Amino acid sequence: MSPQLAWHAARAAGLVAWALTAAAVIWGLLLSTRIAGRRPPPAWLADLHRYLGGLAVTFTAIHIGALLADTWVQFDVADILVPFASQWRPAAVAWGVIAMYLLAAIEVTSLLRRRVPTRWWRAIHLSSFALFAAGTLHLLSAGTDAANPWVVAAVGMAVTASVYLTTVRLLTPPRRTKRTAHPPDRTVRPETRRRAHRGPMPREAASGAAALSRASRRPATRPGT
Repeated sequence: MSPQLAWHAARAAGLVAWALTAAAVIWGLLLSTRIAGRRPPPAWLADLHRYLGGLAVTFTAIHIGALLADTWVQFDVADILVPFASQWRPAAVAWGVIAMYLLAAIEVTSLLRRRVPTRWWRAIHLSSFALFAAGTLHLLSAGTDAANPWVVAAVGMAVTASVYLTTVRLLTPPRRTKRTAHPPDRTVRPETRRRAHRGPMPREAASGAAALSRASRRPATRPGT
């Protein structure tokens, strides 16, 4: 691979990886705040959130591979894996190394969510904000396209959306499940319990009760008639 082609591939893959990371963070905030209502459904947002994270990992790997193939700056494995080890803009490259580790931790724990304690998963997943900040600093300090007006506009919109949705998430109280103030009375009355316990009325008693009822309904006769 020619040095010029490797450098262009690294730049393009880096920009796409940052855009996918920003989109994944924004989609995750939309999922948690539910500011979009029920449309699109939360399940669709969750699937898209995971899909964007997987694409961000893929383009980050392409970005790293293109940097290792570049012979102009001559990055080695230590420059990619160790912060401040690079001789070329060490602080700017260090932000990218930190973002790479955070992205790997978030994706691995997301794939192993059923095997990872929920408390750990939430703590690691909250580092997505640090990932977005580190990736943005890496883009603006190490990227040669930081002065591009389109890149500046994209960064401004992504940061604004993230700050707004985070504010909404912090100020919105958690939803509570509705409960009935007075649950239905399912107790059995004592007379009903006794009636059920005694069973059906015998046939003789039933016939006597019926005769008594008919006698009570007859009109009273006047004397002398």
